[in-house]
Order: sequence, then structure tokens, then C-alpha cells
Amino acid sequence: MRLGKGKKCPVFLLLFMLFHVTFGAYVGINIGTDVSDLPSASDIVSILQTHEITHVRLYDADLHMLKALSNSGIDVIVGVTNEEVLGIGLSPSTAAAWISKNVAAYLPSTNITYIAVGSEVLTSIPNAGRVLIYAMNNLHKALVASNLNFQVKVSAPQSMNLITKAFPPSTATFNSSSNSTIYQLLQFLKNTNSSYMLNAYPYHGFIEGNGIFPLDYSLFQPLPPVKQIVDPNTLFHYNSMLDAMVDATYYSIGALSFSGIPVMVTETGWPSSGGVNEPDATAENAQAFNDNLIRRVLNGTGPPGHSELPVSAYIYELFNEDKRSGPVSEKNWGVLFTNGTAVYPLSLSASDRNTANSTSAFCVAKQDADPDKLLTGLNWACGQGQANCSAVQQGQPCYMPNSVTNHASYAYNDYYQRMHSLGGTCDFQGTATLTTLNPSYGSCLFTGSSNSSLGVLLSPSALAPSNPMSGCFSIIPGYKLQFILWVICLPLVLL
Repeated sequence: MRLGKGKKCPVFLLLFMLFHVTFGAYVGINIGTDVSDLPSASDIVSILQTHEITHVRLYDADLHMLKALSNSGIDVIVGVTNEEVLGIGLSPSTAAAWISKNVAAYLPSTNITYIAVGSEVLTSIPNAGRVLIYAMNNLHKALVASNLNFQVKVSAPQSMNLITKAFPPSTATFNSSSNSTIYQLLQFLKNTNSSYMLNAYPYHGFIEGNGIFPLDYSLFQPLPPVKQIVDPNTLFHYNSMLDAMVDATYYSIGALSFSGIPVMVTETGWPSSGGVNEPDATAENAQAFNDNLIRRVLNGTGPPGHSELPVSAYIYELFNEDKRSGPVSEKNWGVLFTNGTAVYPLSLSASDRNTANSTSAFCVAKQDADPDKLLTGLNWACGQGQANCSAVQQGQPCYMPNSVTNHASYAYNDYYQRMHSLGGTCDFQGTATLTTLNPSYGSCLFTGSSNSSLGVLLSPSALAPSNPMSGCFSIIPGYKLQFILWVICLPLVLL
């Protein structure tokens, strides 16, 4: 959660990329600057391009970043700091000057698409609601005067704390004390065809829930039937807390009689390290959350109650901000070190992902499985089970993160993909589970993904001693669907 002063992707073929960027959901990243060894603006842009990141959010209008992003092909959300909101809200001329200096001066070479006004103003600055609405209106009028209002939209990121009770999502409503301001905010977004910007953190939801919700639910991990999270009013099943948060926001918007306002997640993520009282802030959990988040967004569907509305999301954040105050976790939300290397294995590019072209199920280790049982299962899979475990050896693509859970997931899945058709199961003394999310990351390709090879099937003697599980696999030709949609839509685009 960020308060106070702030400091896609190529895919299977070019036509699919154009279709996806124009019409589909995407994953972006926030760039905070409370970093003691922050790279230069040009180096940051080089890092973004190296990792094929195509959407970024800046917390201010830093001129060096806006210049460096010129002709980069990266879409930019530029920020108005909380300190600037008052002046812009009270003075249309100040808003016009801000647009001239920080937006018009860089377009079109720097592709600014949104202005984010403040950071969680309605929950962080007392009695600032009216000024926020004035600021948004003044900025929009300045864009209209510059003939930029169709290219650049105005919105204001808000915290989940604006919603009094987010679960069940179907009964969620905004805080009644802020209803008047929120109504004006939604009316503005509706009138200007803009999006509701939501900062949503399942990490905080999990911690503050005190065990009400399982960790797997917060990390997009599959849940057993007895732990399914179900809205009792709609009977929708929620596979992740983020989906429930987004749906709660949609239902809250609907409770004020608004519709047709898309929700954009402007901040979400998971810390990779924490203090002694923050045991769930780990690199393993951060990797699981962000990796699954990317797959979830690129899935192209919305939350259960609004599945027809894909949701884009911006990961918080690019670098660890070591200068931030607060608990240890506050300094460890970054996915990259400032030299561009990864804090933990994570593919930020859709070109490395095989969500549209993978098998229908993967066998992975449960995050909460007993480590001793995992080690037993790992040894069995790589030994008697005859799984190919060379990829998890030191120096190989799947060795990092060096944990028994990660290694067991690879071994379990390799065994399952090879032996399932012969009766092999995904159980391993209850330490394994099936998932439809492709667990591949970076250059680590799990067996069964589109770019991996199953090799020669082994003999039935390698079958695991557990109950058989039925099922079959098929390759899903998602890229063909995208191509067909492009062919259908191309004549309309050319008209």
C-alpha cells in the first residue's frame, strides 16, 4: 500500500500481439523511487525493455523518466502526488499548467494513457474528497482544452478500505460516510469513460483475516473442495482473494446504481521478505503470488460475478524500496534488484508463458505440505518413479528457488505427465495437488507445457503407490482462436 509522496509483451505471433494489446487485459508494474541506489531513468527503461514490460505506473511526473520513456513503446500512467492535489483542485489554471508541463510536453512520443490523481486520497487524507473531485475535473477540462481527452484518461487510485465489508462480494458496499464523494467520483468516471483504479492487496487481507482465509486462497493456489470459498448469495466460487476483492468493488459500484465502469488494479503484490513477526512475507510466496497473478490476468476473464470484464493489474513493484519506513516487509515488495536481476524467478513477459498452449492440468506440491513428506515424495519421484529431475539440479533452469517445495513440484509434475495415462496419480501421500495454472517460469519449463517434451513413456512399473485419478489432456489451441478473432475484426478496423 503506497501513501503520501510517491516518488503483452510479445506473444505467439504479431497479429495476436496487436489484438491482445488493443483489446485484452495486461500486466504492468509500479515504479517507486525510495531506493538508495536507484538506476538512472535510461537504465530503468532498459531494464523494463529487457523484461518486456509494456505498461508502467509512475507515482509522480518525473521529467527524466518521462523523457527516457519516449519512443519506448511502453504505456505510462503518470501520477499527481497527494501534495499536488490541493493546488490543482483549487485552481483550474494550475491544472492546465500541470497538463502542459507533464503531459502535453511529452506526447505523443511518450505514450501517456492515464493520469492517476493522488494515492488513496479518500482513506489517507481527511476531508479531501471534494478537493479530489475538483482536481480530477480540472485536469480533465485541461485535457479537453488541449484535445487530449480521448488519448489520456483521468482517475484516482483508491484503497480496498473504502469498502466496509468485502466478503461476501455480492453484499459489499462503499463506506457510507464517503458515499457522496464516491458517487461524484463514479459519475466522473462514467462521464469520461475512465476506469476505477483499485489498490488491492491479498497479502494484507490474509494477514488481517487472522486465519479466516487460507494462504493458498491469497496466492491463487487451488483449494480442496472442503475449503472452497463460496459467496452464499450468488453461489459463485472464488479461487483467489484478488478475484473476490475486484468483484466486491464491482458490486459496491453497482450498489450506487452505476455500471459500465471497468476496474483496473493499480497496485497488488506480495513482499518477499519480512521481520520476525511477518512469517508469510517470503520469496516463495511472493513468487507464487505474482506468477499466478500474471497467469490470471492473461487468462482474459474477469472475476466470477463479472467474468466478461477482463481485469488488468499493475504489480507493486519494480524495485525493493529500502528507504521506506515501517515494517521490514514494506521495503521488500520489488521483483527486481536495481541491477535488473530477479529477486526471485519470475517471468514478466507473455512470450515465456504458455497459458494458451498447455496441457489442462499440472501436478504440483502443496504449499503447506509437510517438508519431510515432500522430501520423501521428491526422492521417490526422481528414483523409483523415474521422473526426469535433471532440471532441478544445481545450475539448471529449475534449481532456483532452491526449496523442497519447488523441486518436488517439478518432479511430481514430470512423473504425472509421463505416467498419468498409465494410471499414475497426483497424490504423493497427500502432498500434491492438480492445478490448471502452468507453473513454468522464465527458462524453467514444466513437463506438459507447450515448449517442453514428455520424452518416451516409461513402463507401468514406475507407477506411484496411490489411488488412481481419472482424466485426460488436450492441447488448447488458444492462439488459433486469437487469430480467428483478428481475421474477423480486421475488416472492421480497416473501415
